[in-house]
Amino acid sequence: MAARGGGDSDGVGGGAGRALPPHSPSGAVLQTVEMHTGGEPLRIIPRLEAAERAAAAGLSLLSLRREVAARHDHVRRALMHEPRGHAGMYGAVVVRGGAAAEGAHLAALFLHCAGYSAMCGHAVMALGRFALDYGLVAAPTCPETAVRLRCPCGPVTAFVPWDGRRSGNPVRFHSVPAFAAATDLAIDVPGHGKVVVDIGYGGTFYAFLSAEQLGLDVRSSKTRDLVSAASAVTEAVKKQFKLHHPESEDLAFLYGTILTDGKDAFSEEPTTNICVFADEQVDRSPTGSGVTARIALQYHKGLIQLDQSRTFQSSTTGSLFTGKAEAKFGNYNAVIVEVSGEAFYTGTATFTVEEEDPLKHGFFLK
Repeated sequence: MAARGGGDSDGVGGGAGRALPPHSPSGAVLQTVEMHTGGEPLRIIPRLEAAERAAAAGLSLLSLRREVAARHDHVRRALMHEPRGHAGMYGAVVVRGGAAAEGAHLAALFLHCAGYSAMCGHAVMALGRFALDYGLVAAPTCPETAVRLRCPCGPVTAFVPWDGRRSGNPVRFHSVPAFAAATDLAIDVPGHGKVVVDIGYGGTFYAFLSAEQLGLDVRSSKTRDLVSAASAVTEAVKKQFKLHHPESEDLAFLYGTILTDGKDAFSEEPTTNICVFADEQVDRSPTGSGVTARIALQYHKGLIQLDQSRTFQSSTTGSLFTGKAEAKFGNYNAVIVEVSGEAFYTGTATFTVEEEDPLKHGFFLK
């Protein structure tokens, strides 16, 4: 159970060999599975009873996201923020059953230090492995199993290697329809002047531009300088351009800015980027939903064709994802994108809460 009240049954009674450190009888016990994809952490909450009760009552996943944010945000803060988390922590709540996961093996809510996302590619790849290894798929098939996930932005499918005993790598997934929201958009960024950005959607919206426009180099500039510049772009775009999503206005928000090396034309060589999202949080991976959105933009501009695979590299860790446009979708110039990467387990954890702790729900230092 991912969140529950404590007591002697939790191994907190007297005597040697207790399973948990002392905690308040009414305090939560939070059990997690720890993973990373391309260096970006994922703290998985395998079960949150409050979320599953709400899903069983018929809430859609977008509605469930609002419900959890309004009534159970202390779980996110406790696990994402210090002292249990850190400024770069990322998480996912697994939801099984109910309207939220209808037609899928599981649904997921994505958590970060500032709130909740609509899509997370690195999490989808990790959750694909988790679903197989933790028995969420009834009959996995060799050599690869399709794992159906429902994300707040819509359904996605992960394809996970399976040898009959455990999952493996690489994991790939097929995105929700991805598209170009705006290209060659002139934005006035305080401290930097006029820049030209593209805005793409890959389950969530990102602004894209070369770091060179901001007088920086995505490979060699200090991370602090890249973060400050990208955050300034994000705020400027939010003020100067109104986003629209064809299916839900709940999805019409700018998640962050991705600074690139400017190498958008098709090449066999990797192209490097850094993603700064939410409240100046830095993705350690190449960013799965960002790769999705960037592929959609490149396809829209005629820079790549269907089934041309590109390699994307994180400027922070050097980790690699690949991406390609699989197929056109619908009546507008959207594509289904396949993204591939490697996800690994790093451990499991059991976190406890003492009610008298003034910092029990965490704190956040930037």
